[in-house]
Amino acid sequence: MLFFDVLLLLFIVVVITQIVFYCIVFGAFAYSKTESGDASLKSVSVLICAKNEAKNLKKNLPFIIEQDYPKYEIVLINDGSTDDTLSVMEDFKQQHQNIKIVNVKSIEAFWGNKKYALTLGIKAATHEQLLFTDADCKPVSNQWIKEMAGHFSDGRSIVLGYGAYKKKPKSFLNKLIRYETLLTAIQYFSLARIGDPYMAVGRNLAYTKSAFFEARGFMFHMNIKSGDDDLFVNQTGNSNNTAICTTKNSFTESSPKKTYSDWILQKRRHISTAKHYKMKHKVILTIFFMSQFLFYTLAVTLLSFLFFWELLIGLIILRYILVGITLFLASKKLNEKDLMVLFPFLELFLVIAQLSIFIKNLHSTPSHWK
Repeated sequence: MLFFDVLLLLFIVVVITQIVFYCIVFGAFAYSKTESGDASLKSVSVLICAKNEAKNLKKNLPFIIEQDYPKYEIVLINDGSTDDTLSVMEDFKQQHQNIKIVNVKSIEAFWGNKKYALTLGIKAATHEQLLFTDADCKPVSNQWIKEMAGHFSDGRSIVLGYGAYKKKPKSFLNKLIRYETLLTAIQYFSLARIGDPYMAVGRNLAYTKSAFFEARGFMFHMNIKSGDDDLFVNQTGNSNNTAICTTKNSFTESSPKKTYSDWILQKRRHISTAKHYKMKHKVILTIFFMSQFLFYTLAVTLLSFLFFWELLIGLIILRYILVGITLFLASKKLNEKDLMVLFPFLELFLVIAQLSIFIKNLHSTPSHWK
């Protein structure tokens, strides 16, 4: 019985750890008030780095062009595309004077490295405030630039935004992808809220030119193919210079992957980047994932032997209630409330998927951004 006593004690510690994460750490975002930005209009350069994205540019660039904002340019970066991406960019440029094109030729030293192309685009940008998104993204409103740029204030030189994925009815994969995106956003918004920003998503991110060059750009992680967004914030973000923008008009929306294999490959790239985070952030993320994994593993093990099952059921219910409240409040902020009906199942599937991805990445790591 001593063995099961130890497992029960460990389970109690795991549940307490989960409650601390969700109610205290993630609660810093979930229970906070959404803040509006500064009303002053700063000149902004919107940067879009595209590699073989002709179709997506045709579909999504009009949403950037139609922004209700008086002072902005659009910097289109063609990263060695082999399709009609450059031609599409040139067609848009002929129709709109505020579009600038940076045509990046592939060179051997930086082949397949998005950071090299982005660096050239940043150097070519006219304005101090830089706003980034991807070619396969679109703003959900014409107030996107105004909302994101409005958070450049009080010494804040980095602004973290939310990059949502399009909802697809009757698709469990779609809900799983969106749930993972929601949980990741809760994590990076929460840590930024408590003064310890550690990542962002390039689908919706802003920072100043000065912040970029003061950090020597991507120099310290140029050899890592991914991480132009999260590694940059992990390196440069702090309690004084980072703001979050979660007003609903500030969101961007992308089309999610359509197959499990494509989504797994995408997540493998993202997770492989996390090993380059600061040690304290790796420890926090590892503890959180292990608490998720151990919660399910220990619950199933102890319940299968009916060991103090009344106590176990009580702890499980308590944990789900507290986690559910935090997730619901956060999902309400980020317009993802429909996920809450299935959140216990989505959570379990995500834990299994993340464990599988971690094991696969031990053997090989994806190397290119496109």
